[in-house]
Order: sequence, then C-alpha cells, then structure tokens
Amino acid sequence: MNLYQTVDSTQTVLRDGTIKLHDEAGFEGMRKAGRLAAEILDAIAEHVVPGVSTEELDTRIREMMLDGGAVPATLGYRGYTHSSCISINHVICHGIPSDKVLRDGDILNIDVTPLLDGWHGDTSRMYFVGEPPLKAKKLVDVTYECLMKGIEVAQPGARLGDIGAAILEHAQNHRYGVVREFCGHGLGRLFHDAPEVVHAAKAGTGPELKPGMFFTIEPMINLGKPWAKILKDGWTAVTRDKSLSAQFEHSIAITETGNEIFTKSPTGKDRPPY
Repeated sequence: MNLYQTVDSTQTVLRDGTIKLHDEAGFEGMRKAGRLAAEILDAIAEHVVPGVSTEELDTRIREMMLDGGAVPATLGYRGYTHSSCISINHVICHGIPSDKVLRDGDILNIDVTPLLDGWHGDTSRMYFVGEPPLKAKKLVDVTYECLMKGIEVAQPGARLGDIGAAILEHAQNHRYGVVREFCGHGLGRLFHDAPEVVHAAKAGTGPELKPGMFFTIEPMINLGKPWAKILKDGWTAVTRDKSLSAQFEHSIAITETGNEIFTKSPTGKDRPPY
C-alpha cells in the first residue's frame, strides 16, 4: 500500500492508515468548515465571563454550529454527549461541559469541530476569565508561540518530526512540559486520520510533508511536568502535578509553496486577550 493516497473529494473516504493528498474541492470544503469553526470561537469570547457555566457555553456553541448549517462532530463521537470540549486550568484537554461555573482568574481552552458539508473544521483557543495570574498569561502566550512555530516549519519537503521539534524546543526554552499522550492528526472528511502529529519529536524524522496533506497541530503545554492522566469519566485529561495547562489548535494544509491555515480567526482573535 502506498504511503500517500490522492483523494477525490467526491468519493467515500475510509481511515486506512495512508496519508491522503486532497484536491482543490477538498481545500474549498475545509476553508468553509474552518472559517465557521473560527467564527464560532470568535463569537463565544464575549460569553466567557465569571459566573457562566461551561454547559451554557456548550449550548451556545451547538446553536451556532446549527445556525451555520453544520453539526457538532463531537456529539455522539465514541459516546461523547456534548458539542465542544472545555478544559479549565489544570485540565489538559477533553474537559466535559457541565454546571461548573467560571471564576475570575481561570484560563480555559474551548475546542470545537463543526462538520459542514462533510468536512471537519477542528480548532481550539485559550480564553481568560477576568484577570488571570501573570504566570498563566505567560503560559498561554508561549503555547500560542509553540503552535505558530510548528506551523512555520510545516512546509513542503520538510519532515513531520520538524513540527514537534520546533514546538519542543520553544517550550523547553521556557522550562515548560510538552504533553506526550495526545497529538495532532490528519482530518478532512474524517474527523481523525493519518498522520499523527507528535508535538515532541526529532527534526528530520517522519514522513515528508507534501502538498494536499491536511492535519491539525495542537500542542498542549504544561506549566510543570509534561505528564497527563485520564479521569474516571474516560475523557478528561489533567496534569499529574496539578499545574496549569494550555493548548491552541489549527487545522492546516500543506500547499505547493508553504501552508494554509483553515481555522485562522477572520477578526484577528487568534489569541487572548480578546
């Protein structure tokens, strides 16, 4: 079986371990799905305030997806019953919306994936609730920088490991931990596909990046040690040492001349404060 498989976006696509190369119709589908995802994260910012529950935020996100002609890809995915993941403070990822209310000083990640016309727009951002501590703000800033450094090296002819190497170097320069238990992933008509995009990798390793590849880069950076554990609910991942964690995620494509970010904010709200 070939490592790379050209995908005609009109066909049924199955996860078979190959890294798919998408055509122009695929790019157009992902642009629309990615823009909707970005617009939702733009719009939710004004509702991230002390006293609001994460369940309320999730309800608004679901309504915005439906209003945009999409459905939440997470709803029903492996039994998950919500339209987003909302991860607060020491929660690394996959935080489950609930009646828990936000408090002044919290930081949180909101992760959304609208499924629009068969294409997945997967993205997440950090948000501040009121005025967080300076150490929390710095962690969020460095995590965003890690994401963008990973995207910067995602060029045709580079290796997949170059992305994780760039992220790891920047995080370690600030003595932060890079979570190993979770990674980015291919996407398109499938929610999760090849390749796995490891955020702590060795430069020059892994498959060559080729035009038409779609995948997410979504580094999770801890203020303390990099280790994670999963809670009994089977979803929520937290830092083992209870240190703060931050994450940003974009869906991107490799192009002939570089890369394209499908989920960039149309209003410049890619990082807090908003």
